[in-house]
Amino acid sequence: MKIVESIPWVYYLEENSEFEDDKVGKWMYFFKDKKVAAEKCENAVKDRIVTQAKHSNAETGVACFYLNCDDIDAHKKVISYFIKNNMIAKTAKERFYNISFKLDQQTRRGEYGETFKSEITLDKFIDLDSGEWLI
Repeated sequence: MKIVESIPWVYYLEENSEFEDDKVGKWMYFFKDKKVAAEKCENAVKDRIVTQAKHSNAETGVACFYLNCDDIDAHKKVISYFIKNNMIAKTAKERFYNISFKLDQQTRRGEYGETFKSEITLDKFIDLDSGEWLI
């Protein structure tokens, strides 16, 4: 694994990371502690959950875990990793928030906030109340 640090990002890269430009995207984890984010990204690549991850090079920010959108097994690996590591926030009623998968194409088009709409959301994979797998 190679770690590359730049001003905005810290990248964690496996040698063999092949993505299709029109299919690559990420599950995102918003963090308040850079050390925790670094550990989550590094472990995800080391443990072969993903072949690429990155996090903001700031004390708070976002970490991204990359995969192709049509790779169901990869989605399940990342979601399992997120659940195991308490990386998905829950509501007051202990329900998982319905986080979204974001395509890199959407990021390049500047889709953020209200303009961002995802077709791939957590509720397509798990029951948000129980955490049980749907697929």
